[in-house]
Amino acid sequence: MENKLDSTVLHPFLQKVDEYPEAIFIHHTRIEEKLSMHSHQKHQMAYVEGGVAFLNTQKNSYFFPARHFIWIPAGLEHQVASRTSVKMAHNFFFPADLFPPNDRLQRGGIFPVTDLLKEMIYHCEDWTGNIMAADNTKYEFMIAFRNIVIEAATNPLPVVLPTTKNERLRPVLVYIHRHIDQPLYLENVAAEFGYSPRTLSRLFQKNISTSFLQYIKLTRVIKGMELLLQTDLSISEIAYSTGHSSLAAFSYAFQQIVNRSPTEFKKQSL
Repeated sequence: MENKLDSTVLHPFLQKVDEYPEAIFIHHTRIEEKLSMHSHQKHQMAYVEGGVAFLNTQKNSYFFPARHFIWIPAGLEHQVASRTSVKMAHNFFFPADLFPPNDRLQRGGIFPVTDLLKEMIYHCEDWTGNIMAADNTKYEFMIAFRNIVIEAATNPLPVVLPTTKNERLRPVLVYIHRHIDQPLYLENVAAEFGYSPRTLSRLFQKNISTSFLQYIKLTRVIKGMELLLQTDLSISEIAYSTGHSSLAAFSYAFQQIVNRSPTEFKKQSL
């Protein structure tokens, strides 16, 4: 499978990921090494130290906070983008046949990192390149690592923001992100782009299969998650900074989407 990268630079670790199909490949890097949409024949597990990042696919954008790992199934076109400076990204690439074909990890997602898994990640932070079956001790450790990943991948972070290539809707989505701290009503946003409310509502449903209001809600909660992890703002300040009318409204929306309160999320992630 061809890796689809920037035409001027083919990143060294992506050249090597699929070189030996039976090997487990390990690469530690700065996430600022920007890559365009690409894919590979192995499953990828990534853990980022510090900062906040997003996994972008052709259809969705997945929020990727601290103390969580990202799972990217083999063959999925994707890009990982950082919103802040990060210390290190730990990347592990597994041959697809090491996982059951019906396993939930075939779908990908963002999952919490357990204390045990974090210790295992740090245990091999000095390892790089291919780990072969002949590398008895390291390979056996990575098989145990695989088993812990499968066990940890039970509760995906339920925050997925749909995206689109539709040229009519994309400017609207950009506008929403830039004005998320302000009141955003269907009628006003539609008028901003010369649409009727009904037309704009149909654009959302047709292209990203969600409503205007749900998209606003998701965007505000994701922005709140970023601010919780990146700033020292109080939860009340974050509520108003994300366009919520009150602290109660922010907490209610956050609990609905993330399945935990803002306070619990920040405590668990940091």
